[in-house]
Amino acid sequence: MTSTLPARPGPTPSAPSPVLDQVQPADYGDAFPGSTKVYLEGPRGVRIPMREIALSGGEPPFRVYDTSGPQGFDVREGLPSVRGEWIRGRAVTNAESLRGGEAPEAIQRVSRAHNGIASVAALPRNDYPVLRGRGPITQLHHARNGEITEEMEFIALRESLPVELVRSEVARGRAIIPANINHPELEPMIIGRNFKVKINANIGNSAVTSSIEEEVEKLRWATLWGADTVMDLSTGKNIHETREWIIRNSAVPIGTVPIYQALEKTGGVAEDLTWEIYRDTLIEQAEQGVDYFTVHAGVLLRYIPMTAKRLTGIVSRGGSIMAKWCLSHHQESFLYTHFREICEIMAAYDVSFSLGDGLRPGSIADANDEAQFAELKTQG
Repeated sequence: MTSTLPARPGPTPSAPSPVLDQVQPADYGDAFPGSTKVYLEGPRGVRIPMREIALSGGEPPFRVYDTSGPQGFDVREGLPSVRGEWIRGRAVTNAESLRGGEAPEAIQRVSRAHNGIASVAALPRNDYPVLRGRGPITQLHHARNGEITEEMEFIALRESLPVELVRSEVARGRAIIPANINHPELEPMIIGRNFKVKINANIGNSAVTSSIEEEVEKLRWATLWGADTVMDLSTGKNIHETREWIIRNSAVPIGTVPIYQALEKTGGVAEDLTWEIYRDTLIEQAEQGVDYFTVHAGVLLRYIPMTAKRLTGIVSRGGSIMAKWCLSHHQESFLYTHFREICEIMAAYDVSFSLGDGLRPGSIADANDEAQFAELKTQG
């Protein structure tokens, strides 16, 4: 059973936003002139987006996987909630909000000391409560308990596979569902060996160029053309605000490298990083709704000298940041020594891991060297 949802404008905001006025709502438009957005109706009220392509010669329309998100919504309003009711039925509790540029005392203290926390733009309207798990709430937990969640139902229909296969692959650790409980706009998807190949797109501002408007426009175009996940690799100003705009307008999982924002809080001085700054950054981003974190926990102090004879050295930005910190303090990486605490924080919001390869080779000359394999062994 299907229903067609034509493009429609979102509600008019009560006051004009100083940014994003030029960013158009997501729509197929000229990109897919022969396509229509349709929804498959599943159990428990699950509605799965598909792109229906009109064919010539009297052939029936052809449906394909669609990542473009709801059509026609004003970016200043953000996307509608897909998962809100599902999430509220689980073991979650309200947490202190970090949205609107507000942050816990520890984050405010660090930010004021280095960059300030003044918002440069009104944030998208967001009436969703900030949630934290008060018990096991991850998709992995449910899968291992034999429970089928709405997200799994959604994915099974999206991938045209039995829902039990989705559950069992997650339970066995062969697939993940990146779905932060604070990202209700998300249309659930899965990454794993027995599922469709997924494509990631990287976006993000820098100290040199880009703006919030441009980053939201990048998100819109990336998902329109089929990006299954998007990473916000912002390293410039207003990282918190930029990420809020991106998440509230994203129907696909959003990932980050938290060490980038932690570094900005120290004014770009890697030696000044601490576990406390990093921990607060994890919580800040998790409560905004980031779905997966890249963590370079395998870069250990004893591995860094192994890169000394490399032609191209350490090419990973996260890896080089942690290598500099380890050498400066002659201590083991706090990402490694506090890994269990990182896991606990991420589990409280159902954030997924992306284990960063901080010692990956940057050239054929350095490939398969001692440093690369030492890190891989540590990561398991």
